[in-house]
Amino acid sequence: MSAGAVLNATTIVSDTVEIDAPQDFVWSVLVDYARYPDWNPYTFRVDTVLELGADVVLHLPDPAKPGGTFTTLEHMRVIDPPHHLQYDTGNSFPGMLAVRDQWVEDLGGGRSSYRTTDVFTGDIAEAVFAMQKDWVTAGFNATAYALKAQAVRLWAAR
Repeated sequence: MSAGAVLNATTIVSDTVEIDAPQDFVWSVLVDYARYPDWNPYTFRVDTVLELGADVVLHLPDPAKPGGTFTTLEHMRVIDPPHHLQYDTGNSFPGMLAVRDQWVEDLGGGRSSYRTTDVFTGDIAEAVFAMQKDWVTAGFNATAYALKAQAVRLWAAR
């Protein structure tokens, strides 16, 4: 089983949501990037393929320009179905590395949980963390609850 980034003082952690759907099913919703526009309010589009080393282009709402959007370029580092997904910013942001881990845990009885972390390291990590912590935390939580709602809805409809 894969390990995530080592958490530190500049780590953003989402709420852990419990989901009334099995781990494999929640994983399938999480990695179905084509459907993100249908349910994900924070990362409303992802351009990638589920392959190690693949570029991951995240499309996000711009907190500085209401109604605007921006993209970030990240890179797929860990694909450990149905449990762990990791990508990071590589050298996209000089002076900082952000490593995002997403976890889908089996709770037994056809239930699972989801959480995500984002660990910032590097020379400008503290400044970026201070500026972005509230916005990213809110976005990660919105994603977690939206993933829960989408997975439960799709699981019930199957």
